[in-house]
Amino acid sequence: MTRAVSALNSSRIDWVDYAKGFCIIFVVMMHSTLGVEKYAGDTGWMNHVVMFARPFRMPDFFLISGLFLGLVIDRPWLRYFDRKVVHFAYFYVLWLLINFTFRSVGWLAEGTTPLGLMEKFALSFVQPFGVLWFIYMLPVFFIITRLLKGIPWQLVLIGAAMLEIAPIHTGSTIVDEFASRYVYFFAGFALAPAIFKLADWARANIGKATAYLGVWAVINGFFCFTPVPDSISVLFTDNGYQIPVNMSAFPVISLVLGVAGAIAVVSLCAVFSRFSVAKFLQYLGANSIVVYLAFFIPMVVTRIILLRYGTFLDIGTISVIVTMAGVIGPVVLYELTRFTGWGTFLFKRPDWAWLEKPISKAEAKASLQPAE
Repeated sequence: MTRAVSALNSSRIDWVDYAKGFCIIFVVMMHSTLGVEKYAGDTGWMNHVVMFARPFRMPDFFLISGLFLGLVIDRPWLRYFDRKVVHFAYFYVLWLLINFTFRSVGWLAEGTTPLGLMEKFALSFVQPFGVLWFIYMLPVFFIITRLLKGIPWQLVLIGAAMLEIAPIHTGSTIVDEFASRYVYFFAGFALAPAIFKLADWARANIGKATAYLGVWAVINGFFCFTPVPDSISVLFTDNGYQIPVNMSAFPVISLVLGVAGAIAVVSLCAVFSRFSVAKFLQYLGANSIVVYLAFFIPMVVTRIILLRYGTFLDIGTISVIVTMAGVIGPVVLYELTRFTGWGTFLFKRPDWAWLEKPISKAEAKASLQPAE
């Protein structure tokens, strides 16, 4: 599987950071908007943006996460396990404690007992906690891919695609997210050379890439805003399956839109990387895990304040401000830790949390990246 990936330069490629920055904004936007709408009991205009992004938001994030795996998958098991499991386990447990402590105040006020809190905390190790599920799932994907690397990649990719198509809704985040997301992660790993060629083509053919993006946006929007007909939803109800909200979530269509959306994001961000006006996306992408880990608290605090005191604002505008707080807050915190040297453990794994220390300064510097 590493046939052509080894030819890639392992140094950072700018459009990859643009793509990660693009996706992390949409991830924060989704949580911010849906949270505002839930507690406001109303829907704002930002809901349309969230719905439009649904088919490509997480597929592209996972695709990018698997993109450089071919460069490191044959490392010794101890080093691989340290970088791909222990690394994320450290940040998951740390930010689970932080988020859980923050959430516990509300749960206690709602009547949850101390024993109930302990049960919730224990459950978080087998049922990923809230927004941290992405950090939980990455090690699962890394280990599964390492175990499957002896199998022809075409067979694995077909099997992963069949899992995505199958209407798997068990209630277990691990099972359901693996079934629906692994195909994109594995595609990033197995098809990395083709993805890099696509990005090069988009950079060299801005006009054609823009035309594709226009056609894709129309098709993606059509399926995102077309409800599932009653004649089809009955088939799901009778079999006890979860009914798709709209046609974009329908089996097969969701896979096609996920692939098309991933191509669109790669193309768009490859084009963006040619212009300095979008440099902020590159910064966010290089620190996407920082944003993902820490956006929850500034998001929630801003939401509470605006829903209480920002009654002159409409729901959509509140959602935008909450999204901005969720993106900017973690960046400010991260830069403060770098400037002061305090709290660096929040975003940088301390020495005691390594099984095997980095073999180079470059590897240590890149320790926050989900894919090397």
